[in-house]
Amino acid sequence: MDLRHFLMCLSLCTAFALSKPTEKKDRVHHEPQLSDKVHNDAQSFDYDHDAFLGAEEAKTFDQLTPEESKERLGKIVSKIDGDKDGFVTVDELKDWIKFAQKRWIYEDVERQWKGHDLNEDGLVSWEEYKNATYGYVLDDPDPDDGFNYKQMMVRDERRFKMADKDGDLIATKEEFTAFLHPEEYDYMKDIVVQETMEDIDKNADGFIDLEEYIGDMYSHDGNADEPEWVKTEREQFVEFRDKNRDGKMDKEETKDWILPSDYDHAEAEARHLVYESDQNKDGKLTKEEIVDKYDLFVGSQATDFGEALVRHDEF
Repeated sequence: MDLRHFLMCLSLCTAFALSKPTEKKDRVHHEPQLSDKVHNDAQSFDYDHDAFLGAEEAKTFDQLTPEESKERLGKIVSKIDGDKDGFVTVDELKDWIKFAQKRWIYEDVERQWKGHDLNEDGLVSWEEYKNATYGYVLDDPDPDDGFNYKQMMVRDERRFKMADKDGDLIATKEEFTAFLHPEEYDYMKDIVVQETMEDIDKNADGFIDLEEYIGDMYSHDGNADEPEWVKTEREQFVEFRDKNRDGKMDKEETKDWILPSDYDHAEAEARHLVYESDQNKDGKLTKEEIVDKYDLFVGSQATDFGEALVRHDEF
């Protein structure tokens, strides 16, 4: 792959800020729905299967006997029980559900890890990332595609340092995941807000005014009449985004916009699964309690759990 094309793909979140948008852009980071199925256990457990395994994994299920389903589910339970105390808590189940729902993130990290851990020591240093990502293009003062790669590198370095908790400029896989997908980590939320504001704040005054807010989503392109959704966004800015009514969004207002406190679907589903399976009502599940309700978790179907469990171990 051409290096510049690779950089365009890798730095998409930066790249779109440098081009004029032509249609609505959604910068809000919502927690995804666990399933598009109806959550009605009286009809089926399809929603619970999607939530517990991930919808894409659920699609690949093969029909198994109840015995085979129970055996494979037991292996999953052993992995969910993070502290190995013999019980699965709501928090442990919630963590597993979040992993199942966001498996694509870890697959993306795994792909990029192989291309950046150049010395194969199980770590990625900033120098390794910089050399693998930018390489010789930094020596080109006038790249053909007009991108300012040095500016992109400075931004990447700032984010890398934020993700690197111990400050040694060497990322573990978890820190590298936080670098590539900062919206998934609480301690990275400030950098997500900062980068978003830098993208939208064209006059660099440290705020996002109404026209900057609209301009990030919509380009007139010579059209005099704005679509109805643009008018709605203007109203949203005045009524809800700009909370202190000073005509612009500051850092906290921007954070409330792009990182809303959504309903935690994973926690709600974890509590539901525990409630339905907890035979002795002690608030946590044993492997036996889960396997006894195998139809709620996986039914008589299963997927390639081996691959999923290996990935879960890695993170």
